[in-house]
Amino acid sequence: MSVSIGIITVRNMQYHPNRRLMEAAAERGHTVIRVHPYQGWPGFQNQGEAVFLQGGEKKVPDAVMPRQGADVGSSCLALIRQFELLNIPVVNDFEAVRISRHQFYTLQALSSVGIPFPDSIFINSADGFFRAVKDLGGYPVVVKQVSRRQGRGVMKVDSAALACAIIADHLEKPQKERRGLLIQRYLPLSGRQDIRVLIVGQQVAGAQVLKPIPGDFRANFHLSGQSRLFEMTPEIDDLSIRAARAIGLDIAGVDLMVEKGGSPQVGEVNYAPGFKGLEAASGRDIAGEIIDYVVGRIRSQ
Repeated sequence: MSVSIGIITVRNMQYHPNRRLMEAAAERGHTVIRVHPYQGWPGFQNQGEAVFLQGGEKKVPDAVMPRQGADVGSSCLALIRQFELLNIPVVNDFEAVRISRHQFYTLQALSSVGIPFPDSIFINSADGFFRAVKDLGGYPVVVKQVSRRQGRGVMKVDSAALACAIIADHLEKPQKERRGLLIQRYLPLSGRQDIRVLIVGQQVAGAQVLKPIPGDFRANFHLSGQSRLFEMTPEIDDLSIRAARAIGLDIAGVDLMVEKGGSPQVGEVNYAPGFKGLEAASGRDIAGEIIDYVVGRIRSQ
């Protein structure tokens, strides 16, 4: 039975994950369609019946995959919830996306089940910034905007002068416009290993070791284009699956850091992970594994 899978995204279908998912679906006799979060309209008609209108039609896909990334806003979240009300399988669901789109909500979920991550403080004022630096042991610290993707909005701050510049950009706005910042203990790059684990259906689909570009502390395939396969260990396997489960994600990219001589810590958990690097390094059809999982969800309804 052929099914249709909607991808919630503003990106066109030539964007690598969208294109690969569309190709993998077509190879299996299925269809992938783009659901633009700002060109479709959820609503209620006939005394509370949930509907979704796109292009003047009420036709909806058989399943939906939100892939808007950390830029997901209230319109997209409303759309995700609407598909759930329409009893359409959503991979990943509203609550998991809501948590994973915000760095500190993610840490709260990880903390609740005892998953380790770098010491972190969420602040929304200049006083809070300097207090956080002191409590984390001083400079350098890592500063993250709470809703950014692909390594953007992540800064290493090693002086009060740079801290003041960041405060001016992010914390001297009217209070209602502040999104806050996440301040984290800096894990030295020397001897550190950065690992991205891809979870599909709460199982490990593969993992990469990521290498920062020279002069940068961020390990991200979108920034460096460099990765190699990581040979999974039971500890990394268990920690990655537990991290995805803590947030409620069926498909997830779990970023881990291992200090020299230390234990792994979770850096971030992404609900719409890319997989270009993993496919290239492993030769596996990761897009196909994702499509197979989503089709399985449809058929289990």
